[in-house]
Amino acid sequence: MKLLADWLPILAFFVVYKTVDLYWATGVAIVLSVALIGLLKLRGLPIDRMQWISLGLIVVFGGATLLMHDEQFIKAKPTILYAAFCLVFLLPQLMGKALIIQKMLGEKIQLPDLIWLRLNTAWALFFAVMAVLNWWVATAYSTDTWVNFKLFGGIGLTLVFVLAQGVYMSRHAKEASE
Repeated sequence: MKLLADWLPILAFFVVYKTVDLYWATGVAIVLSVALIGLLKLRGLPIDRMQWISLGLIVVFGGATLLMHDEQFIKAKPTILYAAFCLVFLLPQLMGKALIIQKMLGEKIQLPDLIWLRLNTAWALFFAVMAVLNWWVATAYSTDTWVNFKLFGGIGLTLVFVLAQGVYMSRHAKEASE
């Protein structure tokens, strides 16, 4: 259900953008995001901090896009979301608190502390790079190119990164269990 809540608004945004326009796509993404978080809440399922951040940003920046009829707001939303995710991973690490990645996966996999630190740092850097990439594509290219990047580039880069993280973790999980 979490995966659906994370990716369905993006997919719907893409489809509606390609068939209607950016403003309808933005409205659909807002409505779907609110509905999916509401459904999670009604079903008593956990809603993590990142989902709340994403919901807040789509409502605020999507709403500004619709009210001002200015696509720059919706284009800025992923940049701000990625930057927020970067900070969610990085700030606890810099303050000497529990690593977010270890909190998320620590019950499922045993890894040495140094590996958890590297993974957490990698996630923070990945989100920082994604923020910069989104900003660059949003400002240097057409809206159509940005929408294509948002779906294919964002999902593609995330998939490659997650797979690389899995390979890295599996190498070190063997060492930790020996």
